[in-house]
Amino acid sequence: MKLYTSARAPNPRRVAMFMAEKGISIDTQLIDLAKLENRDPGFLAKNPFGRVPALELDDGRILCETRAICSYLEGAYPEPNLMGQGFEEHAFIEMADRRVELHVFAGIANCVRHTHPGLAALEQPQFPEFGAAQGEKMRESARWLDKTLASQPYVAGQRFTIADITAFCAMEFARGLMKFKPGAEGMPHLQAWRDRIAERPSAAAG
Repeated sequence: MKLYTSARAPNPRRVAMFMAEKGISIDTQLIDLAKLENRDPGFLAKNPFGRVPALELDDGRILCETRAICSYLEGAYPEPNLMGQGFEEHAFIEMADRRVELHVFAGIANCVRHTHPGLAALEQPQFPEFGAAQGEKMRESARWLDKTLASQPYVAGQRFTIADITAFCAMEFARGLMKFKPGAEGMPHLQAWRDRIAERPSAAAG
């Protein structure tokens, strides 16, 4: 297998952290987004949307989308389990992961892509007012997450799962490009959780 990825980008980081938690090593090829290598015809032939990550399987098929890649790796390397044991736990972990992805992660991505000058080449046209509004909506969702973490140690419940990986990579992306620090904005539980996850060896992946 070969993983097409990019340094510092949040979705590739999710896969890298997932792999690190499982101890998986896969041949990788870096795609430089700043140089628009994701729009190179060779890469577009693998993923017509020009997004990373993308996982090329041994039989030549290309698996795209972060969640799908993690699902494949979970099946190929089932331990430690990060997506649920049995249908019931799996469903609740997926719910938590999707909530974070749709309401927190996506808001951060939209804010950054439409307000940060360094992302202008990747997002044309930029709509700064939309980006700013997305940043505020993300904070509303972050307050939901803070409340959730006040009553349980991890995003999906009592153990570390893929939902924590999604949330952590989102928080780190916001910390770097939005200067978002939950503790400074009245979200102490989210801040304490972020600091605890940052101590895991996998947090350095990607």
